[in-house]
Amino acid sequence: MSAAARPASAADAVAGAVPRLAIEPATLDEAAEAMRALAADRLAVAFVGGGTDLGLGAPPARLDAVLHTRRLDRVREHAPSDQIVAVEAGMTLAALQDHLAPHGQRLALDPPLADRATVGGIVAANAFGPRRARFGAVRDLVIGMTVVRADGVVARGGGKVVKNVAGFDLPRLFCGSLGTLGLVAEVVFRLHPLPEASATVAVPGLGAPACRALTQAVLDARLEPVAVVARRDGGPYRLGLRFEGFGPGVRDQSERALALAAAQGTPGERLGGADEAALWARQDAVRTAGDVRIRAAFAPAALAIAAGALERVAGALAGGGLILHPTLGIGLVSGSLEDPALVAVAVEAARGAVAAGHGSVVIADAPAALRAPLDPWGAAPAGLELMRRLKRELDPEHRLAPGRLPGGI
Repeated sequence: MSAAARPASAADAVAGAVPRLAIEPATLDEAAEAMRALAADRLAVAFVGGGTDLGLGAPPARLDAVLHTRRLDRVREHAPSDQIVAVEAGMTLAALQDHLAPHGQRLALDPPLADRATVGGIVAANAFGPRRARFGAVRDLVIGMTVVRADGVVARGGGKVVKNVAGFDLPRLFCGSLGTLGLVAEVVFRLHPLPEASATVAVPGLGAPACRALTQAVLDARLEPVAVVARRDGGPYRLGLRFEGFGPGVRDQSERALALAAAQGTPGERLGGADEAALWARQDAVRTAGDVRIRAAFAPAALAIAAGALERVAGALAGGGLILHPTLGIGLVSGSLEDPALVAVAVEAARGAVAAGHGSVVIADAPAALRAPLDPWGAAPAGLELMRRLKRELDPEHRLAPGRLPGGI
């Protein structure tokens, strides 16, 4: 093994599994060399960036080594005129945004913990934030990728002409793969301009149906919020509608949104500057509070049903909070575990509530006491056999983060 390898410790654990070996390559060549050595010894490996989403999925069924990407932290290329950046997987999102800001650009991804979350980890976990409502998921912003396969071969895909690996669309394939298909080493992203102005319309005192109704009224009026989030900390929801762009357009859209809220009997206020930043920082704080995080996906039309079930999950946790994304059909519960059995019952009930609409409830992070009685993924997803085929094609020895995905993939 290379000089970048060292004995592992508990700090290198992945979802509670502690490896024997930790590897910290500083270049793509070193990463490929390490992967070839692991393949030669048939060692199982998982990949770690900032560790912000390591709780997602099941613990690895076998783990001999972890490969940290934190030393792969450089911008490889930035073409401001083309609005494209190529960046190594270990660079944090905050560092990348700091690099882009002087050029009046940004990567339109905003998962929490940006100072720790790495580019590769965001891709592997399919992480997201409120702006997904306007700019899409990770796969919508990725236009190219360099990966290291299980056998140590470097493969590239994307750009104007997609180069496939084993007949598959490489960049989209690796989004959300949790490192089970290969090491994401470098990503090419499409960028967006930094907005000239921003304002948020905050509407407090709402129930879930009212959040859905006001959101629909805003969309029907052809307003274009970049983020729509409802936050609940035990009482009613506070709906936030964020508008970005040129100053006059932001003012017009926020005023129209305020008028729509007032027409529904739920007056709001317009926030800017520090007040606006504090509101969205609070959203991130709720998302990352405690030691339990539950994520639900459902049809936006089923928001009220899903919200009721998720409110019961939040109520079973100490300090439980709930974030709803009405336009995306996503709910996020967080809090601290005190009664594992009570929370497990609430989670299973929530799974039943959203199942009719082909929704899902997954464990994004939790102590072992809650993981034990629950499958982290719930019911097997559609396309499970296709996922198995991809795994066999790209990791035939089942050595890359084995067992992390549904069905033991």
